[in-house]
Amino acid sequence: MVEANALDRHRVAHEWPVAYVETNALIERIAGRLIERLGDHGVRAAAAPATHNYDPESLTCRWSHKSMGVIAGLGSFGLHRMVITDSGCAGRFGSLVIDAELRFTSPPVRERCLYFHDRSCWECVTRCPVNALSMEGAIDKQRCNHRLVGLAKGLGGEAVADACGKCAIGPCSLESAVH
Repeated sequence: MVEANALDRHRVAHEWPVAYVETNALIERIAGRLIERLGDHGVRAAAAPATHNYDPESLTCRWSHKSMGVIAGLGSFGLHRMVITDSGCAGRFGSLVIDAELRFTSPPVRERCLYFHDRSCWECVTRCPVNALSMEGAIDKQRCNHRLVGLAKGLGGEAVADACGKCAIGPCSLESAVH
C-alpha cells in the first residue's frame, strides 16, 4: 500500500483510501467491543469516531487519537504531524476514555522523526502534492483539507475516501528510521 502510493506524486493509489476506510471501520468495531467488555466489568468507557471528529471550519478536534498514541508512548510526532511508531507512520489510531483509575508511568520520550532528530529528512514536505507542509513545521490545514475533500468527491481519479497519504510514504512510513 505504501509502495503503491509512492509511485505517483499526485495520484493516490487505490489501496490507500480503501485501507483508510477499512481500518476506520475496524477501529470502530474494536472500540465498540472494548466498551462492551469493559461495561461487563462495571467500567464505563467512550470513544470518539476514528475519523471525521473535527470542527470543519477550524479543522481541529476535541479528541486526538494520534495525541493519545504519543502520550501512551507509542510514537512521536513527525514533521508531517503523523505519529511515527517503531513500525512507521502509515497506520491509524483509536483510543478510549475510561472511568477507572490506572497506574501509568510515562514512557521515555524518543524522537523517531529524522528531521527532528538530525535534520536529515524532509521527504514529507517535498512529497506533499499541494505544498501544505513546511520545513518550519507549519501545516496549511485548509490546503490539505481542500485536497482531501476533492479526493473524497472523486476529483483526483479513483479515490474513494478523503485520504491522500503522500506525506506518510517517506523513510518513516514502514519503520522508524531512528533507533
